[in-house]
Amino acid sequence: MNKAKIAWITDTTSSLSKEFIEKNDIHVIPLHVVINDEFYKETIDITQEEFYERMKNEDGKFQSSQPSINDFVELYEKLKEEYDFGIAVHASSVLTGTYQTSVLAANMAGFKLYAIDSLTGSYPLSFIVKRGIELVEQGLEIEEVVYQLNALRDHTRLFLVPSNLDQLHKSGRVSGGQKILASLLNIKPILAIEEGTAKIKDKVRSDKKAFAWLIKTLKEDLETKKVQKAAILHANDSKKASELEKLLNETFPNLKTEIMMLITVAGVHTGVGTTGLSWVCE
Repeated sequence: MNKAKIAWITDTTSSLSKEFIEKNDIHVIPLHVVINDEFYKETIDITQEEFYERMKNEDGKFQSSQPSINDFVELYEKLKEEYDFGIAVHASSVLTGTYQTSVLAANMAGFKLYAIDSLTGSYPLSFIVKRGIELVEQGLEIEEVVYQLNALRDHTRLFLVPSNLDQLHKSGRVSGGQKILASLLNIKPILAIEEGTAKIKDKVRSDKKAFAWLIKTLKEDLETKKVQKAAILHANDSKKASELEKLLNETFPNLKTEIMMLITVAGVHTGVGTTGLSWVCE
């Protein structure tokens, strides 16, 4: 019996490296960022660095938008000629309609698709994709692969600390009064992606206290679970990311770390200078 040809599909919120995408023949659909009503395909028409520089230096409206259904239909029409079926892992369906659009497009194209709503994005999403490829290479049945990847969603951690509330205010996530109060008191909310949506976990008054909170939360998981690597995320503030990585390396010398740029569709809401920490419990 011939081995099934499987297509892997994801979107640009997965933060997968160009090398990994090419090596594993992954099909990546870009989301859009919108600057003053002008659409840009994420990582194609505009780099993450360019986006954050413009957000920092330009006045205007910065938004995000999901891919068009035509982008997916066109891809799936092509894939059904080359592959037996596909496995798609997408960003949280609560935060973007990308997952729903992907599923609808596969049905329209008549392409058999196993779709996974990661309920997250960024580093945890990339981890789920990589784990799925590993499981397929190990010879697991596709139903078991999908089951394990869905189960993995509950073990992902993604925390973000906006540098200020300006962009959260512009995107309608906080009121003007909250923004003013937070600015006066230098309050920083700590956001977590849980059950697919952003939740405020705590509020602190400095980066130092935010970093201490993140390290404490990671330590709690390390005491009972296996964590191989932590990803430090930043919205074009590599200095602050390096400071957090240094603290992590001092506190957990055996833990691998990686610094990653925060996906721009998240940065649209949290703003330039956001720092984050993410890991997956295995």
